[in-house]
Amino acid sequence: MDTKFLGIYLNDHLAGSTVGLEMAKRAAGSNEGSELGDFLAKLAAEIEEERDTLKSIMEHLEVGENKVKVPMAWTAEKLGRLKPNGQLTGYSPLSRLVELEVLALGVTGKLGMWRALSETGTDLTSFPLETLIGQAEAQQEALEARRLEAAKLAFGEAAVSGAT
Repeated sequence: MDTKFLGIYLNDHLAGSTVGLEMAKRAAGSNEGSELGDFLAKLAAEIEEERDTLKSIMEHLEVGENKVKVPMAWTAEKLGRLKPNGQLTGYSPLSRLVELEVLALGVTGKLGMWRALSETGTDLTSFPLETLIGQAEAQQEALEARRLEAAKLAFGEAAVSGAT
């Protein structure tokens, strides 16, 4: 197997998981004490476990961790916090919506990675890829429901449903 491209691919996903983990933790904190905050805290814990599994897979495949991509991703997530959110200071309903959308995009990418790894023909039988695929699918579904609810809060239900 050509580990050159696989290494780049897995390191890109490791960097993405860094962004997702940091964003999930921040969003959980911003929504602490609510059902959404509890969901996001659970999601952050799952992302952290999945990230550890990804690192284990990389070790198993003898793929080194890129020492530049992960810190760059961490920094990019922090800089992303400076994005205007419709309020001069603080958290807004738009912040919540954008965070849920970014997390949903990350989960979609992660799901694709787990599926791709399950098709490589590489011996990854010691890793629970089917479980990880199922977990990502459940995360997608849960994020989508919360994303639509956040859109209703940010824009009003009529705007989201297309009603005039």
